[in-house]
This record gives sequence, structure tokens and C-alpha cells, in this order.
Amino acid sequence: MTNIKKDVYHVIGLMSGTSLDGLDIAYCRLECSNNRWQYDILAASTIAYPAEWKQKLISLETADALTFQQAHVDYGLYLGQRVSDFIVINNCKADFVSSHGHTIFHQPDKKLTVQIGSGPAIASRCKLPVVSDFRSLDVLLGGQGAPLVPVGDMLLFNDYEYCLNLGGFSNVSYQHQGERIAYDICPVNIVMNAICQNMGMEYDDQGLLARQGMLSHYFLNELNQLAYYKQTPNTPKSLGKEWVVQNIFPLIDRYEMENSDLLHTYCHHIATQTAKALNPLPKGKVLATGGGVYNTFLMECIQQQTQHTIVIPPKKLIEYKEALVFAFLGVLRMRLQPNCLKSVTGAYRDNCGGSVVG
Repeated sequence: MTNIKKDVYHVIGLMSGTSLDGLDIAYCRLECSNNRWQYDILAASTIAYPAEWKQKLISLETADALTFQQAHVDYGLYLGQRVSDFIVINNCKADFVSSHGHTIFHQPDKKLTVQIGSGPAIASRCKLPVVSDFRSLDVLLGGQGAPLVPVGDMLLFNDYEYCLNLGGFSNVSYQHQGERIAYDICPVNIVMNAICQNMGMEYDDQGLLARQGMLSHYFLNELNQLAYYKQTPNTPKSLGKEWVVQNIFPLIDRYEMENSDLLHTYCHHIATQTAKALNPLPKGKVLATGGGVYNTFLMECIQQQTQHTIVIPPKKLIEYKEALVFAFLGVLRMRLQPNCLKSVTGAYRDNCGGSVVG
């Protein structure tokens, strides 16, 4: 079960981000030929979370132990059922499922990272082998357990000098002196969606509300002075919801600004931090993916602050790159090949993370 030997794989990748946009499901074909990987996203969809699950996922970090463990199983059953439905609708024939889960805790300094969604529960519903829990081994090896996408960037998207993801958090990935460098830049949709949800909106469509706002130099300066942004880029750096709750939300509450002004200023903050990450590097092509790409105002702010060429790919890759990469991480796990890089996470060795059941 743990060592599938073949060069063509059909895998269903599952991704649930911290911004709670929904569950991304991607049915992917991955082929290795002459040590070079190729991919195709054959079918994909995003399933919005029902209000019940959204509220449960938000509140789990303060739940009692029994409630938490029950949610771990129930969420796995939910994922497995969504996979079963997806297979029927798209007539898929998958080798296995590769699931990121949904992050509830990420505190690598305490050797702790938790993504719920029981692998056995998923497998019991969809009747396929399942790879899950990709981060725990790296954290126990002294790493951050994040980001994990860079190994996919390195092997699937090496036509681009840089890969930029604008999801719940933004992160960047690139080669430097023979090693992959990658780290989280700053929170993105996890903050902007929270601002919008206070107004009864899911998100700021195309950044229209942010465009109407005004820049607060004081708020922007305080955001940019946060200690995380002073860490050097060649050291492992990752962010989690806990950091946002402790550092960003208190600033937002203290300033009591109009929501449009908050969004406007926060877009400039993201752009500033993105430029800080990219501008010291040689000019090149930047593959930009993730939901933040649809925020036109944000993308204009980023482009204005960098001389790199920002490339926005077709919609399917924008929305499902992370699900594709987690499908790929599952393939590497089945091949017993490293799917987590020490140069990225700070672990004392490259490792092959993921628990396999089925």
C-alpha cells in the first residue's frame, strides 16, 4: 500500500484553506517521464461549507477534547462523502485520495500542528486509500511543517522563476544556490475575508470595496513594523491563524476605521510585504495563484511595487494549484520520495510525510 511503483497516477487532491472559502477537490493526472513531472487537472470543483461546518471549524480551537476528536472523525466522513459524490459526478477512476485536512492548530515551536479530517474516516466513505497528515513528521523533525507546496513548485512549475500564492496567507517559493527557498509572506484572505464578514459579505469581489477606501499611513506603518516581517527570508518562516489573532486583529480593532479604508490599507500592506520578498531577487516571471489573484485592486498594488513580470494562469490553476500539489505530495509519499524540504521548513533532514490508510 505504501509503495506504488508506476509512473502515471490519477489522484484526488483535497485542500481546505484557513480562509474557509470551501473545500477544493481536484482530480489530477501526474506522470513522471525522464525524471520530469507533468500534470493535468482533469476535473475540479469547490464545495462551499454549510453554515454548520463553517461555524464548527471556526470554534474547534476552543472545544473540549471529546468534541474535538468527534469533529476530527465527522469531518473525515464529510470529506469522504464529498469525494464519493465527486467521483460519481465526474466519472473518476482514482488510485487514491491525498488530503491536506483543515488546520486548527499550527504551533511548531511546541512541536504541534493539527489538521483535522481523519484519514480512516475518509477512506471508509470513498472506498479508496488515503494519504493525510502531511505536516506532523516535519514538525517533530524540528521543522515548521510549512510551507509544503514548494516541492510541487520545484518539480511541477520550474518554468517560472518564482511562485507566489495569495490564499489565506501569501507565500513565495524559488530556487537559490541549488536549494528551494520558501516562506510565508503575510496573511491575506484570512484577514480581508474577516473584515468583509463583519459586514455580512463573504469577500471583497474584485477588490471593489478596497478600491473605494483611503490609505491610513499610521495603520500601514504599524502593520509593516510587526516583528515577523523583520525575520530574514532565508530562515524558516511560517504563519498560522494564532499569529493573526494575536497580532493583526487587535490592530484592526484598535484603529476603528471604515471597512473600505481597512481593506484599502491592508491591500497596500500585502503589496509592500510582497515587494519586500521579491524585489531583492533577480528579475523574472512570477506565477501568481490563489483566491487573492481575483482581487484586481490588490494585484494592481502588487504590480506597482515590483518590476517582476506577474503571470496569472488560467482559472483552473489559480483556484486548484494547492489541491493539485497535495495530490502530488501524495504521489511522492507513495513513492517513498521526499515531499517536504529541510531548506524550506528548517527540519534537520528532508522527509517523506503523510499517513497512509486504505
